[in-house]
Amino acid sequence: MAISKEKFKEMLKKKGLKVTNQRLLVLEVLAEQRESHMTAEDIYELVKEDYPDIGLATIYRTVQLLLEMQLVDCINLDDGCLRYEISESFDGESGRHHHHHLICKTCGRIFSFKADLLDELETHIEEETGFHVLNHELKFYGQCKECREKCLKSTDEHAEV
Repeated sequence: MAISKEKFKEMLKKKGLKVTNQRLLVLEVLAEQRESHMTAEDIYELVKEDYPDIGLATIYRTVQLLLEMQLVDCINLDDGCLRYEISESFDGESGRHHHHHLICKTCGRIFSFKADLLDELETHIEEETGFHVLNHELKFYGQCKECREKCLKSTDEHAEV
């Protein structure tokens, strides 16, 4: 789901930021690629298509600024790269993270799992310890459906021999 340039401009102004082509393009790329979990280099390649003079350093500075302004979220999926996604607040959320990541150990693909089933656990933690959870991040490692099917097919073929 893409977000309009006008909404981007409004959000930047509301956060006290200047509206620049670079910022708009980075936000647009992230909004258009919601499921992609993009690295700064991924963002750079897509922004460069519309703005060929942009440098990678500008992407890093822009992403850092947008992180500080809580317009984008940073995710570490333990693959040596920091990845970025549009913030949940773009959808009117209260700044809480409401999806988790499923990481296939075979092909490396990353899937988002939208249901956040940890509200009850957070409430329990607060009741038991007084600790108020502001956010959480959960990553599941395993094998995606396609890789499992390939693996099972391969196992079946070897069993027949």
